[in-house]
Parts: sequence; C-alpha cells; structure tokens
Amino acid sequence: MIATNGLSLHDLSYSEMEQALQSDGVNPAHAKALWQGLHRDALVDLSVADFLPPLRKWVDENVGNGRDGRHFFLDIPELAEEIPSSDGLTRKFLLRLRDGQTIETVLMGYEGRHTVCVSSQVGCAMGCVFCATGQMGFMRHLRAGEIVGQVLHARRALREQNPDMHLRNLVMMGMGEPLHNIEAVRQALGTISDVRGINIGPSKIAVSTVGVIPGIERMAAENWPYRLAVSLHGSREEERAALVPVSKRWNLEALIAACRAYGIKTGKRIFFEWTLIAGENDSAQTAHRLAKLLEGINAHINLIPLNPTGGYGGSASKDGHEFQRILRDAGFPCTFRQRRGIDVAAGCGMLKARGETA
Repeated sequence: MIATNGLSLHDLSYSEMEQALQSDGVNPAHAKALWQGLHRDALVDLSVADFLPPLRKWVDENVGNGRDGRHFFLDIPELAEEIPSSDGLTRKFLLRLRDGQTIETVLMGYEGRHTVCVSSQVGCAMGCVFCATGQMGFMRHLRAGEIVGQVLHARRALREQNPDMHLRNLVMMGMGEPLHNIEAVRQALGTISDVRGINIGPSKIAVSTVGVIPGIERMAAENWPYRLAVSLHGSREEERAALVPVSKRWNLEALIAACRAYGIKTGKRIFFEWTLIAGENDSAQTAHRLAKLLEGINAHINLIPLNPTGGYGGSASKDGHEFQRILRDAGFPCTFRQRRGIDVAAGCGMLKARGETA
C-alpha cells in the first residue's frame, strides 16, 4: 500500500482552483494558466511549464508528490501494462493508482475519431454475471482526479503516436457503475468537457448505467448535457434479474418508467445497451417483447456481442441480425457496437482479472 497525503490538483474544479490560489494570496487569474497546463497540455511535471513568477512560486511551494508534505499532488497513474490490438486501432492500459489498485482504460480508434473508455470504480458492486468487472467485486470509488487522469493518460498516448490526433469521444463504460459514484463522475465530466482544457464536448460524452434509478433521475433533474446509455439486457423482470442482480433493487418496470420520465424531461434520446447472450436473451420473442417495452421512448438500441469471461460465455452472433431486424421493423434505430480490442481483453475488467489470476 502506497501512502497518500495531500490533495490532488486534478480533483479541483476551475472555481476551486481559483479559490486555492486566492487563499494563498495569488491572483486567481493565474488559474487559467495552471488549468491549461494540467488539462490542455496534460503535463506530468509542472516544473517545465512557463508560468509567471507568482504562479511558479506557488506551484514550487505547494505541489509535490503527495508524500513530501506539500499540499497538492498530481494524479498521474503509473502504466502497469499496455497491450495494442492486432488491428492497430485499440490500446488497452492497465493503470496503477497511488494506493496500488489497478484500473483499466481503453483508447479506441475509429475512422476519423478516437474514443476513450474510462473506469469510475475499482471493481464494481453491481454483480452482472456476464461482466468480468462484476465478477471481481467492489473495492472502492475513484476520485474525480483519478477519472480525469485516465483521460489525460490516453491523450498523452495519442499525442505520442501522432501529434495531430485528438480525443473526440468519451464513454463512461469501463470498470464500475458511474451512477454509483455520481459525485466524482459529475465533477470529472465537468473538467473533461471544459473548453479551457481537455474540451471533449458534452454531446460526445456518454454515461452508461446498469439502471441506478436515483442517478437517472438526478441526470434528468439537473439536465446533465451528456448522453445517457442504459444497460438493459432483459425484456422481462426474471430475464433481466438473472443477468443483472441490481434489477432486484430497481426493477425493470421502475427503470423503464424512469427512462420515460428522463426522455420527457430532457428531450434526449436514450441509448439502450443489449449484450447478446446465446440462449439467454437473443430470441425473436425477446426482440418483440423489447420493442413493446420501449414503445414511445426515443431510443437507440446498441447490440453488443458478448465478451467471453472466465465465468460466462456464449456470444449470440448467429441470432443477432434477426434480433436487429425485428427492432428495426418496429421503428427503432438498432446497431451493432463495433468490436474493438477483443484480442487484448478490452472488455471491462478482463485485463485486470487476467493479471490477478496469472
């Protein structure tokens, strides 16, 4: 276990950074340069930054490694392992945090854009039976700075590969349940979408949930500008509860009601994620039930071929296209998620789990 003292500069919002400077007698206008150094330039060492003397003095006196008595440190995760996919489009990072825990971040390349998939927790408490992260259990929440730190790591990696390439999209679909760690996720996304720094547009950010209804209700009430993605996987209560245990707390009927209310309140489309599992949820009958269940909701259904894990397998590739046809005939946009990095264990939790069992 690595001792951690002090506060992370990456945890701070812009206004909190201004306040930190002002409380030490530094003009808060210097927050802009500090913010840009941290988030736009993704610096790992502030000593190389060309700060004006008041800010340079403050940084030298207040920013250290978290174990030297200085007030602040930077969230720079250590790269424990990196594996590129054979197609050259995906890079998976196993990142070690300051307390020794590891998380996963995936950088995915598509035509004309790059997407980063980040984690919100070490492990996950939701226990979805087909998910490698769900099988490992919950260790702890990530701080906002640890979420931001993943994006910055991916940004540096992309720049090293090609300085002209930029991150365009972000999905909160890595390890953990984002709405179980809602405060840190809200803070992190505010930083990530800030135009003075990382500047990934809110419409290019997706927050995925397995169905934490209070979080969905909060996203609607506060009109979060990000896209909502809901992992559904079952069209009947017993079908979903067998795959997604959290459905026993927030059942399918209540979840669909919350999604309807979200759509009415925000006017936004909801992306429903459906992992196709052979013999479990891939039949034509299930597809017809799903179409009926989502009737009247502005929904896009994203079909996901199952990433096989040590405890679950059986991707429904054979029946997937019929499933898609039925939903499209019912009037729903329905697409298959492009698979990226399956040869490097890019499904959330797979690389960490492999390392722990090696």
